[in-house]
Amino acid sequence: MSRVGKMPLSVPKGVDVTLTGETISVKGSMGTLVRPVNALVTVKNEEGRLLFAPANDSVEADAMSGTMRALVANMVGGVTKGFEKRLALVGVGFRASAQGSKLNLQVGFSHPVSKEMPAGVKVECPTQTEIVIKGSDRQAVGQVAAEVRALRPPEPYKGKGIRYIGEKVVIKETKKK
Repeated sequence: MSRVGKMPLSVPKGVDVTLTGETISVKGSMGTLVRPVNALVTVKNEEGRLLFAPANDSVEADAMSGTMRALVANMVGGVTKGFEKRLALVGVGFRASAQGSKLNLQVGFSHPVSKEMPAGVKVECPTQTEIVIKGSDRQAVGQVAAEVRALRPPEPYKGKGIRYIGEKVVIKETKKK
């Protein structure tokens, strides 16, 4: 059986977990997240602990039990603490500003680029060259951060572009005569 799937998931105080036939819903201080439960996994709620077990003896059910446990653990973490991704703009004249649920970027194109944030994802710009994307759904936060980074990924010669904070960009050596 999956090692991750064997571990019970403890539900902290202030978090309500509701199991219906095909869905699991987690409600906390930062919102509510709902996910369908895979048919290959059985989920039980016992005194504030969630137990995940494969529904049959197949390899797929075994793997999916660990996957479902990890997804539900991310849901619990999201409604209690939330998730955030930080991006940095590197380049002369590159700047960002947040207006409500819209992110406006000037990243070296002839026109400004604006990106609308989906529901449940917030964006902040503490400085003109830093973007903070926050939300309770880990997948949505990561997807939005990847889409923003894809607008101008770091180039390998000068390192200009949008990168994650802490990301290492390997700079290539220029051509020699």
